[in-house]
Amino acid sequence: AVSGIAGPGGGSPDKPVGTVWLAWSVPSRTPWAERHWLAGNRERVRLQTVRLALEGLIAALADSDGEDA
Repeated sequence: AVSGIAGPGGGSPDKPVGTVWLAWSVPSRTPWAERHWLAGNRERVRLQTVRLALEGLIAALADSDGEDA
């Protein structure tokens, strides 16, 4: 799952633009989430978010079956 504020508007002092939450769930482990603060314009924040989400998923799947993805 992904949620956040990519900008250019919508940010606040508590949740500035670039604040992104990512969460994963795979059968072999407890679901987990991470908060990131990303820099750049809307496109940059979205691209970084996709990269982080896919890297997290690949790592989780590799850990879940004991093999490299």
